[in-house]
Amino acid sequence: MQRIYLLATGGTIEKVYSEQRGVVENRIGKLDRYLALLRLPDADIHCIQLMNKDSLEMTDEDRAAVRDRVATLLTEGAPIVISHGTDTMVATGQFLERSLADLKAPIVLTGAMTPLGFEGSDGLQNLTESLFAARLLAPGVYVVLHGQVFPVAHVRKDRERGTFVRT
Repeated sequence: MQRIYLLATGGTIEKVYSEQRGVVENRIGKLDRYLALLRLPDADIHCIQLMNKDSLEMTDEDRAAVRDRVATLLTEGAPIVISHGTDTMVATGQFLERSLADLKAPIVLTGAMTPLGFEGSDGLQNLTESLFAARLLAPGVYVVLHGQVFPVAHVRKDRERGTFVRT
């Protein structure tokens, strides 16, 4: 059985609708509920809720907290998937790539354009593909969304198309 760490930081993938406020917002972690829907008989997935923020609200201190937790987890040699908001996902990935030398396992960032549980959400697809990609990729930092894998140094969000593209 292969261990995979899933580090949750928030973003659209984990947003919920607030009836009181009439907006979607990051309030509670919900990745565990969706992991339970997947058949992953030979994967030992450890979900760690580090924070639950919109990526536009992430600070340098937040990115440092992500880096520090990733560095600790990397000592085990297991792949790491990070759920993250798509607006600053690449910036966080590039920060990790600059900060962590001599990686021994892949680090995969993923998220969603539409929250998990909403009609038309890409969240479960992206989560599933990221868990699969993390088992196959060479050590490095990647973005995985919409059936595509990108090295973090060669990707950007294309807002018009609602996806990520190679740079």
